[in-house]
Amino acid sequence: MRVIGSLKRKLQDSKPMNLVIYGYVTYIVLGAIILLLPFSQANPVSILDNLFVSTSAVSTTGLSPIDIDDDYTHVGQVVLLALIQMGGIGYMTFSSFVILTSKREMTDGRKHISRTVFSIPENFIIERFVTSVIVFTVLIEAAGAVGLYFVFSSHGVENPLWSAIFHSISAFCTAGFSIYGSNLAEFRGDFWLNFIISALSFAGAIGFIVFVDLWRRIRGKQDRLSLTSMIIIRTTFWLVVLGTILIFITEASLYDLPVWERAMASFFQVMTSLTTVGYNTIEIGGLARSVLLLTAIFMIIGASPAGTGGGLKTTTFTTIIGLTRSVIGGKRTVTFWKANIPADRVRTAVATLGLYITSLALGVYLLMMTEAGSAGIMDIFFEAASALGTVGLSMGLTSQLSVMGKLIIILLMFIGRVGPLTFGVAIFVKNKLIFDNKRTDLAI
Repeated sequence: MRVIGSLKRKLQDSKPMNLVIYGYVTYIVLGAIILLLPFSQANPVSILDNLFVSTSAVSTTGLSPIDIDDDYTHVGQVVLLALIQMGGIGYMTFSSFVILTSKREMTDGRKHISRTVFSIPENFIIERFVTSVIVFTVLIEAAGAVGLYFVFSSHGVENPLWSAIFHSISAFCTAGFSIYGSNLAEFRGDFWLNFIISALSFAGAIGFIVFVDLWRRIRGKQDRLSLTSMIIIRTTFWLVVLGTILIFITEASLYDLPVWERAMASFFQVMTSLTTVGYNTIEIGGLARSVLLLTAIFMIIGASPAGTGGGLKTTTFTTIIGLTRSVIGGKRTVTFWKANIPADRVRTAVATLGLYITSLALGVYLLMMTEAGSAGIMDIFFEAASALGTVGLSMGLTSQLSVMGKLIIILLMFIGRVGPLTFGVAIFVKNKLIFDNKRTDLAI
């Protein structure tokens, strides 16, 4: 009892960031243990591989050294999906929602942890935010599952309902896990599958803040979208357009496809890397080196704050671009559409970029020492960028990793999941439903 009491006091005295890390580690370890049990495995899976998959699920990455469909039973896949959901919208969300629905108040400590998990401003009303996230998630994932059910049924796949539920949750949480060995390559020409998966992925990656803003604009609660939403939407839109055009023009392996299918494959490749969902409809290893580099850049930029995706975040990327423009123009402030970005937010963006690049460089360096005999520099760089960005795309290196290589990738996936949260600040927002209008902030 003394040990338990001492542990409880230690946790109560811990900073929110530390509690977030403890929480994710706990879920990863518990997930690995459950996946290790006989009822979860169709074929023997090692302790390390179970730990790898559990980390990949909680971090919503999607990298896996094993075949999910062949090596895990239906129970194991359900466990995997639960880990994905937990990692996608924050491990504190479910328990906080239970507390709120029982009409009890959240403790201050729980509120701080929830803010850290979601990377949201201090002026948000966290209780309403948590409830709204749960409702929004259920509605979007349910709608996606219904749409995917008809798609998979039309293709005559086995158990289309389970497949629809699994891929809907995995797409919204930007996890990219698939129960098909070829991922989604066999559905490359299916417009509706491409559309639904892309819509789910963007819904998860763009972030809940934007959808609240859009909903309030539609209902006439505000005159225009906040600067937060404008930055996220415009940055995401133009990156997708630019990337689609470049891949459409430069990727030789798509030349033989019909024009519409070639355009769809190009768009999907940009979408999957920028939202960090990690699904693929074309063979990644067969892409041109220039396209692989472009994909890696999009994986590094990543999704948006308060969303389910990883990466640097579009707001950090935009802030760095704004800072560069200000320096070149001889200005002392960073502005977007005549609005100043607070100096401390700019410093946070620079620090985020520095830490991210340092983590990526260190990961590549270590992998070059452990995997040099079986992989080239591009394979290693791509794998590291995918793991740190919690994307899940791979040139085929994942299944060939050594023991040390797997441990390095596990660490990178974990850093990718909790690292950006340590730099969570706010983006210029205006919303009375979940937050007040007293000040604007920037979420990095």
